[in-house]
Amino acid sequence: MSSEEKRLAGEAAVKYIEDGAIVGVGTGSTVAFFIDALAGIKDRIQGVVSSSEQSTAQLKKHGIPVFDLNATGSLTVYVDGADECDPHKRLIKGGGAALTREKIVAQAAQKFICIIDSSKRVDLLGKFPLPIEVIPMARSLVGREIVKRGGNPVWRDGVVTDNGNWIIDVHGWQIADPVGLENDLNQIPGIVTVGLFARRPADVVLIGDKLM
Repeated sequence: MSSEEKRLAGEAAVKYIEDGAIVGVGTGSTVAFFIDALAGIKDRIQGVVSSSEQSTAQLKKHGIPVFDLNATGSLTVYVDGADECDPHKRLIKGGGAALTREKIVAQAAQKFICIIDSSKRVDLLGKFPLPIEVIPMARSLVGREIVKRGGNPVWRDGVVTDNGNWIIDVHGWQIADPVGLENDLNQIPGIVTVGLFARRPADVVLIGDKLM
C-alpha cells in the first residue's frame, strides 16, 4: 500500500504544475514517482531545479532540463516528500541527506507541495530521528549541544552530503515546538541545516492522491 500511495501522490502532484513553469524537485522514493510522472509533461515546462545529484540523474535520464537556482530566480512550485508530517504541515526531512538543498529550493518556491504516504503522517514530530547537516569539524561540538537539549546524537557514519558535510541524526526528541527548536538549532555554530521544515512548512500535503 505504501508504494501505491507514493505513486498516486507523485502523479497527483503533476496537476499542480503550470505550463511554462520551472519546477523545484526534491529527493527520495516518492519524488522518484513524481519525476517519472513529470516526464509525461516535460514539453509543457521549461525545466527544473533539482535538490540532489540523485534526482538530477533521474531527471536527465528523462531528458528534462535541469537549471541552477541562481539562474532562475523564484520558483512557482516545489515538490518534495517528507519523513514525517504533523497536522500543521510541518515536516522532518533529511533521511536521504539532501536537506540543505531541499530547504534552499523550498524557500525559493511560492508553493511547496509535499507528497507522502500515510505512514509519514504523525501527531507529534520526532519519532523519526531529526537529521542535522554539520560541518565535519563541528560534529562533536554540535553533538554536545544536542545532548544539552535532551537529544541523543548519532553520527550517520560513512554518509557525506552533496555539499561535502556530515549528518547527525538526533533520537529521543518529542518536538512540541518545531519552529522554536528550528530557530534554536540554527544558532549553533557548525550546523549547516536542520531537517525541520517548520518556519517554512508545506502549503499542500498529498497523502496518496488525497489532500491532507
